[in-house]
Amino acid sequence: MTITVRRIDAGEARARTEVLTEALSDVLIDCVEGGASVSFMLPLPRAKAQAFWRGVLEGVARGERVLLVAQTAEGRIIGTVQLITALPDNQPHRADIAKMLVHRAARRRGVAAQLMAGVDAAARAQGKTVLVLDTVTGGDAERLYQRAGWQIAGVVPNYALMPDGAYCGTTFMHKQLAV
Repeated sequence: MTITVRRIDAGEARARTEVLTEALSDVLIDCVEGGASVSFMLPLPRAKAQAFWRGVLEGVARGERVLLVAQTAEGRIIGTVQLITALPDNQPHRADIAKMLVHRAARRRGVAAQLMAGVDAAARAQGKTVLVLDTVTGGDAERLYQRAGWQIAGVVPNYALMPDGAYCGTTFMHKQLAV
């Protein structure tokens, strides 16, 4: 499977909001249905997923975040990650990573690693030197991030809920980038 990771710029975010919202909602709903603890509970109504992605695309249009998507050669979005750059004045060098999602049908093919490499490059291009994220403690994503050079800052037990309502610990991680 040939995968391309690309950035959705402000113009595309404005011009293709509905198409992007639908494609990104498909990925989000699939991930939540697959048990990913990414802020949403089961069942995730499509309207709620769509509202979330419209808000993200508005943030992209305002320059508050970078949105990357992984696409197949046919143009189907199968993954995504965000770089949140709208932070307080005393943190111009830092960004948060959010909603690193890969559709279950596309997993174990290097898509997540490509997305993370792309978000690192996007962060460097914006002069960011410190990245922060959180993930489910002990999950596949935690191991992926460690392979990509992320360090564990700490773990909070019972911090969040899995989509089915079970408690899960959250691992906070950071990565120092050379610009």
